[in-house]
Amino acid sequence: MLLLLDILTTAAILFIVAIGLLAIFGVLKIINFAHGAWLTVGAYCAVVTARLGLNPWLALPLAFVVGAVLGGFAEQVIIRPLYRRPLDAILATWGLGIVVGQLITLGFGRDVQLTPNLLAGTVTILGVDYSAYRLVALGIALAIGLLFALTIERTRLGLSARAVIMNETLARSLGIDTGRVRLVVFMIGAGFAALAGVLLTPLTSVDPNMGVSWLIGAFMLVMVADASYLALAAACLVFGAAQVLISTFVSPILGSIAVAVLAALVLRISPKGFSRA
Repeated sequence: MLLLLDILTTAAILFIVAIGLLAIFGVLKIINFAHGAWLTVGAYCAVVTARLGLNPWLALPLAFVVGAVLGGFAEQVIIRPLYRRPLDAILATWGLGIVVGQLITLGFGRDVQLTPNLLAGTVTILGVDYSAYRLVALGIALAIGLLFALTIERTRLGLSARAVIMNETLARSLGIDTGRVRLVVFMIGAGFAALAGVLLTPLTSVDPNMGVSWLIGAFMLVMVADASYLALAAACLVFGAAQVLISTFVSPILGSIAVAVLAALVLRISPKGFSRA
């Protein structure tokens, strides 16, 4: 039972970290290497909330708003001129991530920051005591996945985004403001990334470079998912299980690189990853 809970909650955490990157890649067709920086921004929103003596859960909406605003600014100023030059866009977002990290270092220093736990204690499930926070993270992941699915399938924004994904030229000819769709999607993706940063604070140290390690795993998961949120969920579950099992029975060091290695193997066998049907 403990192993199953570890697998489910690890998959949930991976999903939360990667969903913002998937949203941007699916519509904009660029890899946002500033994703790790938005994660870090979100984590430092939790630091600021703690310093102000506010309820730590208030960091969640604060991080989403801050991430979305900064993401919107970055999309208009840096990303928008580079949509037809995807390699330059990748380099620009990588540089943006470095700049954001340096600005955070300038404002908060290089020291590891401490934040209060969003939820302490354990819950007993079938006779097993398990972290209450990790269970809440599982619930949040399910809620985010449902919200994302409803947005894509049931809203005008989702319909417009799918039209842009399939054929942007045709979507523009039908009167869809593709520039606005790109902006809103980038803001949502950056907001989700910052939100994930807050949710990671009880599980990892908060420092200016914390987002880098999570970026690699998120990048590989998105490549395997190939812009499908259902494929992303499946990839998170499979690779999360592999990470937990390898960490438990072989080595935590090997477990930490399991997602990247296994994703590379999957892409070598099937370039379409888990979305192949």
